Amino acid sequence: MTTIWIDADAAPRDCKDVLFRASERRGVPLILVANHSQRMPNRGNITFIQVGKGFDVADDYIVEHCKAGDLVITNDIPLAAQIVEKGAMALRPRGEMLDAKNVRQQLAMRDFMDDMRGSGVMTGGPPPFGPREKKAFANALDRWLTQNL
Repeated sequence: MTTIWIDADAAPRDCKDVLFRASERRGVPLILVANHSQRMPNRGNITFIQVGKGFDVADDYIVEHCKAGDLVITNDIPLAAQIVEKGAMALRPRGEMLDAKNVRQQLAMRDFMDDMRGSGVMTGGPPPFGPREKKAFANALDRWLTQNL
């Protein structure tokens, strides 16, 4: 069965709420993976895995345990690239789906921006997460669920 994984430490609360409702409505297993405890509803198809502290520990757990056909909710492009190699897909909190067709381009852009910041160029951060981003995420999730369940 297809599973939805959440890289939960950095996922916006609004995205998690959308996922909790979708998991209940569609009956799809949902697994939150994080270094810190997470607030979540007590439902049989929602699981929380708390991993040890450390850089990329949650990411490594998700890569090790997800399988082809799963969906991973993350804004971490290197994590997305690794899970796409396994045949899974990634959905970013702002509604952008990452797959084999576009994840390498996103990874190259991320590395370029990281190099720019490393050389002292101020690149700014992302705009605030608001209702428009929540709607884009919910729509992308619904499209994925419709196509894959």
